[in-house]
Amino acid sequence: MRVHIVNPSHFSFGTGFITPRWMFVLAAATPAQWGDPVLSDESLEPFDTDQLEKGDVVGIGLHTGNALVGYALGERARARGAWVIYGGSHPTLFPEEALERGGAHAVVKGDGDVVWGEAIQDCVNGTPKRIYEGGQIGAGKFRKARWDLMSRESYAWASVQTVRGCPKHCSFCSVWRTDGQEPRQREVNPVIEEIVELRRMGFRFIALADDNFYPVTLDDLKMAARREDKTRYNELKALRDERFELMGLMAQLPDDLNFFTQITMESAEDPEFLDAMRAAHIRGALVGVEAVTPEGLKDVYKDFNLAGEDLVERLKKFKEHGVYILGSFIFGLPSDRPSTFDATAELAQRAGVTFAQFVTLTPFPGTLDFEKWEREQGDEMPMVDGVPVSRHWLIPQEKRPKLLTPHPMMSGEQIRQGTQDVWNNFYSLKAAWKRSDMLKSFWNRVAFLVCSKAMLQAFGNTGLATDSARASRATKLGGFAFSLLQKIFSAPPMPDLQVPTR
Repeated sequence: MRVHIVNPSHFSFGTGFITPRWMFVLAAATPAQWGDPVLSDESLEPFDTDQLEKGDVVGIGLHTGNALVGYALGERARARGAWVIYGGSHPTLFPEEALERGGAHAVVKGDGDVVWGEAIQDCVNGTPKRIYEGGQIGAGKFRKARWDLMSRESYAWASVQTVRGCPKHCSFCSVWRTDGQEPRQREVNPVIEEIVELRRMGFRFIALADDNFYPVTLDDLKMAARREDKTRYNELKALRDERFELMGLMAQLPDDLNFFTQITMESAEDPEFLDAMRAAHIRGALVGVEAVTPEGLKDVYKDFNLAGEDLVERLKKFKEHGVYILGSFIFGLPSDRPSTFDATAELAQRAGVTFAQFVTLTPFPGTLDFEKWEREQGDEMPMVDGVPVSRHWLIPQEKRPKLLTPHPMMSGEQIRQGTQDVWNNFYSLKAAWKRSDMLKSFWNRVAFLVCSKAMLQAFGNTGLATDSARASRATKLGGFAFSLLQKIFSAPPMPDLQVPTR
C-alpha cells in the first residue's frame, strides 16, 4: 500500500511558481509506518492514475477553483481500487458534494495536520468514516513541512506559514470562516528552522503563506486598552510581540533572502512594523485593495480601507518603508461603471503598486457574497446543463458564464474585456520596465520583466475572464516563464547555514 497526495490543476506548467505547502505538511502528517508518501502536483504535470494499485490511499486537496478537475481525478482513482480522501477549504464547506461527485470514501473538514493519519489508518482497516472533523487546531500542533520530499528544480519560490486565520470579515473571502477569525500563530523557532532548511536547499525567494501577516492592528490594541479587564489587551500584545520576535530573527538570516507575504492595508499606519518587515528581508506583500471608490469598498465590507487620493497616499507609505506591493483589485462590483477600469489602472500606477492582480467578482462558497447571491436569486438562479450557476465550479470552464452575477450597468462581456484590457496594459513591456526602476541592476530589471510576463500569462490569461484558446497559449508561455524564473531566482545551496538564536 502506498499513500499518494495530489494537488489537482486544470493547467500544467512543467515548473511551478510557489510550492503548494499543504502537500508537504500532509506528508509530514503521514504516519511513518506507511513510508514516504508520493507527492504529485498537477500544476507541474498531470497525475497518472494508472500507477495506482488496489488498496492505495489517495489524498486530494481542493479549493473551489480546482474542485471539478479534482472530482474527476477522484473518480478515476476509485475506479482503480484506491481509497479516496478529500480535504481542503472546499470539501470543508461542501463535504457531501465530494462524497457524491468525487468518488470519495472520506472527507476531512478543517485542518489535516492531526486527523489525516487517522483517516489513512481507517482506510487501511477498511473502515473509513464519511467525514473527519479536523477542526481548527492550536498552533502548537501545526506540522513542519517535509521539504526533503521536494525536487528543488520544480519551483521558483518556496513557502512557509507563520499564522492561520484572519480577524477581518470581508464579504468576498471565506478564510475567516474556514480558518477562523482568531489568529493561530506558530511558534517562532519552527518557522525559522523551516526557512533555514529552505535556504540550505538554494531557495532565496520565500512566500510567507499566511492569511494575514499583520493579525493585530494598532487600533485593535487601542480598543483593547480601553477595557478595564486587560486580558484581551495582553493577548493581543503577546501576538504582536511574537511578530517582532520572528522578524528580529529573520533579520539575522542571509541578505540574499527575499520574503513576500499578505497583509491588510492598516499596516501602512504602523511604521514600526513596516520597518521591522524591511529589516527582516520582507520585500513585498499582497494587499487587498479590492476597490478604489468608497462605494466599491462598501460593496465588499472593506470600508476599513481608504479610497481615491487617500488610498494613493497610503499605498505609497509601503514603498517609502521599502515594502513593495502586489495590489489585488476586483471588477464587477455593483457600484462599478465603465470608467472604473481606467480609474483603477490609473490609480494603481500613481500609487506605485509594483505588481497587481485584477479579478472579476466571483461569489465563492463560504462567503457573505455567496450567501446573499443564493438568497436573492432563489428559484430564479440560471442553469447551465442542469447545474445552477451558483455551483459555478461544477460547470466546465468553456461553458461557465464570464460574469456570474448580473450587473446593473454592464454586460458580462464588457466586464471580461475591461478586466483583460487592464491586465494587458498594466503588464505591457513599457509599463513593467518603468516600474522596475526601483532596481539598480540591469539583470534584476530583466528578471522583473520576466516575472511581470509570468504574472500576466499564468494568472491574467488563464482566469475566468479569459477565453479557452488564450488560456491554452498562456499555459505554454507561463510554463516557459516559470522555468526561467526558477533559474533566475535560485541561489547556491548553503548546507552549513545555522539557525539564528535570540
